[in-house]
This record gives sequence, C-alpha cells and structure tokens, in this order.
Amino acid sequence: MLNTSPILEFKSSTFFSPILILYTNDMVAIEQMLHEKINLAPDFFKDSPLIIDLRELNKLNLDLDFAQIAQLLKRTGFFPVGIRGGNEQQNKQARALSLPIDTVRELGNPIIIGEAQKQESIQQPPAQPEVVIVKESVQPTAIPPVPAASVLVTQPIRSGQRIYSSGDLIILSQVSAGAEIMAEGNIHVYNTLRGRALAGVHGNTAARIFCFDLQAELVSIAGDYKTSEDLNKQTYNNPVQVYLQNHALIIKEIA
Repeated sequence: MLNTSPILEFKSSTFFSPILILYTNDMVAIEQMLHEKINLAPDFFKDSPLIIDLRELNKLNLDLDFAQIAQLLKRTGFFPVGIRGGNEQQNKQARALSLPIDTVRELGNPIIIGEAQKQESIQQPPAQPEVVIVKESVQPTAIPPVPAASVLVTQPIRSGQRIYSSGDLIILSQVSAGAEIMAEGNIHVYNTLRGRALAGVHGNTAARIFCFDLQAELVSIAGDYKTSEDLNKQTYNNPVQVYLQNHALIIKEIA
C-alpha cells in the first residue's frame, strides 16, 4: 500500500532577525557592549538569531577576523545566521562557517507565528489598483511605488505570537506580555500594549507607536529602543505616542 502522506513542504514566510552593525574591530569593546545591551533586555536577545552587517566597518577599512566575531557572538548567546556587506575574504570565511551571504531580503506579507489563528482574525484591505494619468504633452516619468497596505488585527495577541506588517499595523485588542509586534510603518494599539513593539523596522525613523496604555517590555523605532525599566510608569492607563527624536525615543501623552 502506497504512503500518500506528504514528506515535506516549502512555504513563503517572513522572518525577523536583529541586525548587528559593527563600527569597530575592537573585540574587547564589542563584547563589553554586547553584554550591556543584553542586560538591558535579556528576554529580547535570549537565543536570538543575528545577521552581521559589515558595511560600516569596511567603509572605515578596518580588518576583521570573521571567525572570531562569530565565536564571540555564540559565546554571548547569539546565533549568527547570515552576513551582509562583507568583502571577499569575509564572505569566504562566512561560507567556511556555513553562514549565508546577503540573506537579508525585503520582508513581504504579514505573518503570525505562534498559536494558530482563524483567518478572519486578520483583515488586510486589498491593494488598490494603480491608476496613472499622463497628459499628451507631458513625458511619463517613473511610477511611484504603491504604499504597503495596513494590517488590521481584531483579536488579542497572546504570549509567544509574533505579528509583522509591511505597512502600518493596527490592533484593536490587547497585546500580551511575551508577544512581539513589528511593522515597517506605524503601530497603533487601541488597548493595553505589553510585550514588545518594533515600528519602522526597515529604518523608517518617522514611524511612531500609538497605544491606549503602554506597559511594554520593549518599544523600538528604527532600531533605537527602550526597555520596561526605562519607561515612565506614570503613563500607565493613559494614551501615549512614541517617536524618535535625535536617536532618542520620546514618550508623550496624547491630550
């Protein structure tokens, strides 16, 4: 009797991983700063995959033993999963360690990772068709890209779930501790925000986080973040917005 059960399956997915940008080849300074960052948000960085970005380092013409930095990261609890911006020698070292080169791709559709959810729990408006009107006397120019659609979530986000949106992310219910929500644009939570919230994940410094009650473990915009220890508990039970100003996160009550 033939076994008709599937053997394996490939599916498209969105994978979020922190990116480590190196500006120095001083291993002692790197290790010290890593420990400081981990101590600020141990749960966020625990067993975290990591992509190593060497572009800034190579702009400064600083040599780096890639095998050494990979060992350092593993020793501090990270798991290097890729490299970008490396030179020929660094890429060769990465391949020798079975690490992919230039693995960072554009993040696509929204995804929930964790407990299975009903399809109706996420409502994503359909993309609007693009209409371009060109006058006869005007030479057509490049067509601007269509903005990414916002994602609307109506159900509570439970611990262990991760949600990603390539546009804005709008959540009408609470976000529990241990959950993680991410968006390339703004994040709106019309309820209590616990867990971790990361807006502008592709470097959009104009992104903001809005919520009715900020009790998050971590909030981040374009890579700059604050942990629960840095949040002002006086903002509890009040609507606030979080935005970036001169590489500092500002948390301000919404009047």
